[in-house]
Amino acid sequence: MNDLRNLYLRWSSLVIFRNLLKSPVIAKLESLIANIDNPLSGVKLYADFVSELYHNCDNFSDFIYNFIMEDENVYIKAKAKGEEPGEAIEKALENELAVLQELSLLRSSDLKAFIKYYDFLPDWNNTEYDFLRAYRENVGDVSRRGLGIFRKYRMFIIEEGKIVPVKYPDRQSLFSLVLYDRERNIVVQNTLTLLSGRAASNILLYGDAGTGKSSTVKAIVNHYFDMGLRLVEIKKHQLPELPAILSQLAENPLKFIVFVDDLSFSESDDSFTALKALLEGSVSAKSDNVVIYATSNRRHLVRESHKDRYGDDVHVNDTLEELMGLTARFGITVTFERPDKESYLEIVRRLAEEYGLTASEKLLADAEAFAIRKNGRSPRTAKQFIELQKSGLYLF
Repeated sequence: MNDLRNLYLRWSSLVIFRNLLKSPVIAKLESLIANIDNPLSGVKLYADFVSELYHNCDNFSDFIYNFIMEDENVYIKAKAKGEEPGEAIEKALENELAVLQELSLLRSSDLKAFIKYYDFLPDWNNTEYDFLRAYRENVGDVSRRGLGIFRKYRMFIIEEGKIVPVKYPDRQSLFSLVLYDRERNIVVQNTLTLLSGRAASNILLYGDAGTGKSSTVKAIVNHYFDMGLRLVEIKKHQLPELPAILSQLAENPLKFIVFVDDLSFSESDDSFTALKALLEGSVSAKSDNVVIYATSNRRHLVRESHKDRYGDDVHVNDTLEELMGLTARFGITVTFERPDKESYLEIVRRLAEEYGLTASEKLLADAEAFAIRKNGRSPRTAKQFIELQKSGLYLF
């Protein structure tokens, strides 16, 4: 019992990894140890702890290990900035990793021995890790693996001004995208420039709906995730929040695509002003580890009315130039044009092969008829047709 209580006191003294004490799993374990010699509460508290652990995994060592690797603490933040923590912090790190390694080997039998209950109680698994070695390796590779939520997830959204992970992101693959190789390669090469640490351009992906603009961006993030690439999607109405988001990303060692999908503005839209200022290089301009990729079905991004063209502004030409010139503020514009019939059917053929279907003359004729009914040929239309064929739901 003394050894168990001593271990409890040792992990209670954590400083660098103190966030662990906020974990519901550890909170349940603390309650259990505090009352483990009370048979009336010991069984219940044991079950509470194991239940909380099972919601994460059935291996207590893995739970501690994963927490350590994903924790955003003072030590790894300093390393991510290229700073060297002081000697006191280094010594604390080594001590705490030793404590956590010992804690991770706590077995179910170690606790059940103190509970005077002789019916069934569930167990958990343990795995022996070298925490210090693994953590040193993780810190040394932080620019590629990331820290905190950015280590585990690849795509993020903005909710109430905070960066929130997308737990089940679109798994679009570069290899499954058909045609548009030249256009896609422009975006890939610019992204590789970003990943290499050199100055990369903001990109506007312009073209007809369903031509694969958004899929291209998501596929690139999936493909280069292991090289340290992440995506933060921001909605048009959230653009005024972008300077604050960019400030959060500026000191992160990873590289980010800030993604704005289906971008267009009205003349008086505040979001227009916010994006324009960032693209022009305001005092809150983005850092070198961030690029802005936007998609739009509109070449000029700003919806222009007759009032805009012939309105009551004394300097009408200046106003129009400001509105229509936003496109030019993207370093690169890539155009995704709607495919002609031959290109569309080539997409159908390649998707049919991918889905294990035969690209017969009838299938191709049905695909063309489907496109007419869907008001146009596009990769999206081709994929919808093939998926319906594969499921057996398409009857023509």
